[in-house]
Amino acid sequence: MSVDHRDPPEAGPAQDNPGGDRPQQPRLNRLVASFVAPALCLSDEDGQIRPGGAGGVFVEDRRLLSELVLEVDGAEPSPLSYELGGGAENRFEAACFNLGTAAPDPTVVVTRRRRVRPDGLDEQYVLRSYDRAPLSLVVGLRMAADLAEMADVKSGGRPDCLAATGGAGSLQWSDEHRGTIVATASPAPTSVDGEEGSLSWSVELAAGAQATLELKLRLVDAGTAGQIVCSAPPRNGTTGPVVEAQDRRLSLFLQRSVADLEALRLVTVDRPGDVFLAAGVPWFLTLFGRDSIWAARMLLPFGTDLALGTLRTLAHRQGRNDDLATGEEPGKMLHELRRSPSRHDLWQHDGSALRLPPAYYGTVDATLLWVLLLHDAWRYGADEGQVRQLLGPMHSCLEWLSASLARRGGFVSYVDESGHGLQNQGWKDSHDGIQFRDGRIATAPLALCEVQGYAYEAAVAGAALLDAFDRPGSAQLLELADGLATRFRSRYWVEDAEGHYPAVALDAEGVPVDSLASNIGHLLGTGLLKPDEETLVARRLAGPDLDSGFGLRTLAASSTGFNPLSYHAGSVWAHDTAIALAGLSRSGGDVAQAAAASYIDGLLSAAERFEHRMPELYAGHQRDQLQLLDPYPASCRPQAWSAATSAVIVTSLLGLRPDIPAGVVHLAPLDCPVGLRSVGGIRLGQAPVSFRLGEHGGVEAAGLPGGTKLVVRD
Repeated sequence: MSVDHRDPPEAGPAQDNPGGDRPQQPRLNRLVASFVAPALCLSDEDGQIRPGGAGGVFVEDRRLLSELVLEVDGAEPSPLSYELGGGAENRFEAACFNLGTAAPDPTVVVTRRRRVRPDGLDEQYVLRSYDRAPLSLVVGLRMAADLAEMADVKSGGRPDCLAATGGAGSLQWSDEHRGTIVATASPAPTSVDGEEGSLSWSVELAAGAQATLELKLRLVDAGTAGQIVCSAPPRNGTTGPVVEAQDRRLSLFLQRSVADLEALRLVTVDRPGDVFLAAGVPWFLTLFGRDSIWAARMLLPFGTDLALGTLRTLAHRQGRNDDLATGEEPGKMLHELRRSPSRHDLWQHDGSALRLPPAYYGTVDATLLWVLLLHDAWRYGADEGQVRQLLGPMHSCLEWLSASLARRGGFVSYVDESGHGLQNQGWKDSHDGIQFRDGRIATAPLALCEVQGYAYEAAVAGAALLDAFDRPGSAQLLELADGLATRFRSRYWVEDAEGHYPAVALDAEGVPVDSLASNIGHLLGTGLLKPDEETLVARRLAGPDLDSGFGLRTLAASSTGFNPLSYHAGSVWAHDTAIALAGLSRSGGDVAQAAAASYIDGLLSAAERFEHRMPELYAGHQRDQLQLLDPYPASCRPQAWSAATSAVIVTSLLGLRPDIPAGVVHLAPLDCPVGLRSVGGIRLGQAPVSFRLGEHGGVEAAGLPGGTKLVVRD
């Protein structure tokens, strides 16, 4: 999709440090991303990478170039438009007004084609002349490199640039610890200036002619920290999902998402056969337990290979010891994996710096979500031999669950005991992510409501897997789940003028944190709630306090701490909305179904406003009051679980719930104005399956695994 330029990009320093000397997280909402994990490029909307802010070329959390500016005869071309390609590729169009015949119209157009590679960047510059006379001009590239760590960039740091050395047609920057970068140009540049970090070509353009110049940037040495992740090998002969619907927004969102997700595929160096998804561009282009699991779980309808690769990658690093510094515990799954320790100097509520080790386990939910991903992959027809091999790590996860319940009053909770880790360790991990209705910040240990839902569902799912594979212990897990449900029912429910709803958490004193928050949407479908309780939750999700019209607010608008442009206290997260949507679509009942349809429209409307590349989060303003949709300035885009919400919309419209081991596929199509007609590219086991929906509620399925029964609910 092409995007017209309206305003010239703002200068980096003025845009990215509006508070003067106070460091701030750089803004991303005016930047354009090209990426193929673990590499990415962030530029202004005209393709230029200007110094200051988050712009640059990055490989595995290192910024290679912090500046890459194209000039023609000493002036930057004037931007016209840009086009997003499939992840790695973007194209930028610009015009030169300072050349040729003196006239109001430009006669030279520059096309800049960018392609990110796992180890760097390729750019091509095509200059086309429409002038009636030949032109002599100089094309220059100005570059700077700082090899800054991503954590420093994210914290608003301004590292010093490295000195460049010039060679025959190339520039080089080197640091013995952080690596070596080489930029080569073709055809051979007329001039190379190492001191200025620039190169230039003298170009002769005949009337109506064009010239093509190229730049190749490579990280040729990874430095002493080495490498831990690399790009997954490309897939051959695979076809992506295809939908046909009256509402074209769905197919456009799905197409963009599939292309972006393909470019986010990673493997670890020590397990090159196990593919997972990086969490997002630019801050989280690595393995994140929670994010990678949720994305793989949402994408199960399109195959189980990603789920199995994610499960094995995390199982390989499953906790074995107790370590306060890293948050590691026996059986616990990883939160994030980096090349080296990272220090973040911003936004710690108590004034301390956030210092995370390379392998960090500060997550309360990834371990439970790992069990759910294994169970759901099995239900989608994953190879039973591969599932069997993962029952050992699953057993360790469930032992961690049992120990967690016994340790802190019968609920799964968290507290940072290192003094330099995450203060909140659920998905809302900002310092004010969990707060009371009156705005007070809740103190840890905290027991989040949705984590209890995950725990209940994981215990039941674990019991089902143990029974299916003739392993003992299912009765104890079901007893554990029943006890948790009873305790939850007696401790979490609070009341306001509109009735009862689950508190977002219990605080350090066991007091219910009474804010109305999106977390309750995660409870739907876990089994923790009774049907009448699910109805109460559905009614809250359907109301304007939480439904912004563009998605689910993280915190109700009636709360004292509500801020539509906060990270977790009033903004909208696409994945959060999608999780609630999936639960609503399964719940049944008019209220839940109407709310599900509203959230589908909200997500599609948001995706359309973001060129169908869904960001990590965006503002929670009320749609009927503000038709514009404000981005969150530092939001990742794309984000794996945000892109994967396109799959959740499809499965929610179908009401798809397979149980391949039992030989049945359940469908409950959602009554929704999107007008879904057909879905292809679904994979159940190894079988490619398609569904066609009739005008009067009938469903036809093609390609179901042999012996599988289709059950359709009205």
